[in-house]
Amino acid sequence: MSWKYIFFDLDGTITDSSEGILNCIEYSLVSMGHVVPVREELFKFIGPPLINGFQEITGLSYEEAVEATAIYREKYSVTGLFENIPYNGIEDMLKKLKENGKIITIATSKPEEYAIRILEHFKLAGYFNEITGSTLDGSRNSKHAVIEECFLRLGLSSSDKSNIIMIGDREHDIIAARQCGIASAGVYYGFADKGELEDAGADYILNTVQEVTALLLS
Repeated sequence: MSWKYIFFDLDGTITDSSEGILNCIEYSLVSMGHVVPVREELFKFIGPPLINGFQEITGLSYEEAVEATAIYREKYSVTGLFENIPYNGIEDMLKKLKENGKIITIATSKPEEYAIRILEHFKLAGYFNEITGSTLDGSRNSKHAVIEECFLRLGLSSSDKSNIIMIGDREHDIIAARQCGIASAGVYYGFADKGELEDAGADYILNTVQEVTALLLS
């Protein structure tokens, strides 16, 4: 199957963002006087919206989660977003996809302005037709809503859905793709737990950037 439109998650799919995210989560929890879980537990924060993560992973109330997210962003917007590195082979993959006429979009739960700054910092922004993320005011917070925004920006309709695939490393990417009626591929070089992507219903399971390239150019 050859897809024309490729939607990529950012954290855990294009870049290894773990250092910056985990440092800022620890900073936020310490600032509020909460116990910080072990690092292995904090990896669960990478993928879902932060407010959800603070509630589901560390047991904060909604009001506390909103405050924790604001503190997180104070640090992340200055230093955390650059404690980050593209996975080996990513730029080569993006270059090949563009050479083969693919329309490439970022669809991330990270606030859009942060995603743009990260991709510009690593000189990858030019490979993407659109960079779409969540909004800082929470009006576009779910991965489902982000994907639908990608549809709008690219002028896509229901008839185009068979020509679109979502690539991501967490169950939220896979579930949202299914909700939106598009194919999905889950990658295990990111932050998913073993079996997470299969359980979520991914159409394809991939283990390396090279496998992603091969699938998208097949």
